[in-house]
Amino acid sequence: MNDDCVIIAGRRVGMNEPPFIVAELSGNHGGELATALALVDAAADAGVHAVKLQTYTPDTMTLDCEGRGFAVDDPASPWHGQRLYDLYGQASTPWDWHAAIFARCRERGLPAFSTPFDAQAVDFLEALDVPCHKISSFECTDLPLIRRVAATGKPLILSVGMATEQEIGEAIAAARGAGCRELVLLKCTSTYPAQPWDMHLRTIPLLREQFGCPVGLSDHSLGIGVAVAAVALGAVMIEKHLTLSRAGGAVDAAFSMEPQEFAQLVIETERAWQALGEARIGPSVGEQAALACRRSLYIARDLKAGEVVTADSLRAIRPGFGLAPKYYDSILGLRVVRDVAAGTPASWDLFERPST
Repeated sequence: MNDDCVIIAGRRVGMNEPPFIVAELSGNHGGELATALALVDAAADAGVHAVKLQTYTPDTMTLDCEGRGFAVDDPASPWHGQRLYDLYGQASTPWDWHAAIFARCRERGLPAFSTPFDAQAVDFLEALDVPCHKISSFECTDLPLIRRVAATGKPLILSVGMATEQEIGEAIAAARGAGCRELVLLKCTSTYPAQPWDMHLRTIPLLREQFGCPVGLSDHSLGIGVAVAAVALGAVMIEKHLTLSRAGGAVDAAFSMEPQEFAQLVIETERAWQALGEARIGPSVGEQAALACRRSLYIARDLKAGEVVTADSLRAIRPGFGLAPKYYDSILGLRVVRDVAAGTPASWDLFERPST
């Protein structure tokens, strides 16, 4: 497969294609399957291109323990003070919901995939025939998991938040070595919510050049501005969390987008991609008609044959059908070869040319 493009569920994802927009449901179902299905419907109505889940249990993520590191101690985190085991229990999507959620996605014409967090989850998702797999930023250094996912032969989306150059290289080498032929990297800032000044989107073209992969953005910032800017820098995929309402209190709601915002994201990122066009100088196809609105030289009063052109009989005005204004000084002092009415665009055949 060409490193500039991957194919996910029959859709080309690459620099020459509109950005691929993924709605991450994560834990915003609030523990209700009906809410998860409503999120799928909201994603479809917003025009996204795929839906993503996360496939884990509390026991595949952490230990049911107390002590240092087993609770969120960052005061700025939306989960400050919660035990990891309890948090993952609250946020996880029950495995027996997956089939129903994927079925709703199929009904709405959306491909669905997930982030597996262990080999068992990979096998489970393979049985559901997902079109691709995602590795989260926090698992970017879990090379055995990356190899297990890569061995499926499916396209792999690798989020690289926090990763060093060496770690990214090791993850890619592990994936390629295990059989991955279609790989997308996602630039990510692993803070929740992420602040615009901490996004460093200029890394997107750097990652593409350095690692030879299409690059997208896993975006935990608020609003759509960061995503639009990312597309302008070459992002081929945008992943953001979807919630029915930020005020609803779901586990990821504080840094998620509501459905109407997601709809705007789909529209504006595609506009940003369309606006990239090509590197060129000169009038575009759409500007051809506007050339007539440029200034050009016109005869400003009636002139008789043989009369000398003076400053009061030649003006630079709109429209643009006469000679360019740069010839103004060259025409002053010339004689007209015939009678010329005011409003005639200046052309060289109107004037006697000086003998040489």
